[in-house]
Amino acid sequence: MTLDVVNAAAGRTPAGAGSLATECLHHNPRAALADYGIQVASNRQQRSQAAELLNRMYGWRGYGSDHKIPEGEACTTFLAASAEGLVGTLTLTVDGAAGLAADRTFEDILDTFRAAPGSSICELTKFAFDASTPARPRLAHLFHAVLIYGSSKHRCTDLFIEVHPRHRAFYEAMLGFRPVADARTNVSVQAPSHLLWLSVDAIRANIRSHREAGKSNPRSLYPYFLREGEEASLATAFRDLEGACAIDRQPAGQA
Repeated sequence: MTLDVVNAAAGRTPAGAGSLATECLHHNPRAALADYGIQVASNRQQRSQAAELLNRMYGWRGYGSDHKIPEGEACTTFLAASAEGLVGTLTLTVDGAAGLAADRTFEDILDTFRAAPGSSICELTKFAFDASTPARPRLAHLFHAVLIYGSSKHRCTDLFIEVHPRHRAFYEAMLGFRPVADARTNVSVQAPSHLLWLSVDAIRANIRSHREAGKSNPRSLYPYFLREGEEASLATAFRDLEGACAIDRQPAGQA
């Protein structure tokens, strides 16, 4: 499988090792992101590859195999890759006039968060990850990259994800998400779902706590999150990427 991030990472430090090179931040923000196996989908080919992985992972679980990667200014899709190709995808959607996908099932709950002064709610959707690869560090970097981007660009205060009940324990244990409603039926997949919530402040507190403890926790992704300096460097790479207009802002359906 050909993927821009794999080509960018060739011959560079593999995901999870070392720190970002300063020159990459100023001259090639995509290469800086690729140091951690992360990329932002910016063209039709990358979105198609993300959709292929998503449908492969969803299909064999019985959740359908015709899912599409959302597009538009409110949506940003992140890719995780190994040397072998794409291994993960996750889309961040920022609340706006069109609302969030979870509004179809949990609009009343989301509206209570929208009503809070200073709130900026965001949603994680279209998550797929091939756990047959060494997953924990790449998975942690993927979630951390989304947090950095959502915080720095959109000032997100509250993060939501709609999940099947059998996946609820993963998000609670690994990232600290909490349910904010009883299970309801998601009509798009004809399956029960929970709406899970995690405040951005809680994420930052968890990151600080695990950095200070310096201990491994097999039930959490936070020990694998980026170090403080690496987090700042990745935020700079995202800003440089935005400044270079490298993130696709074209209408849906265009590359």
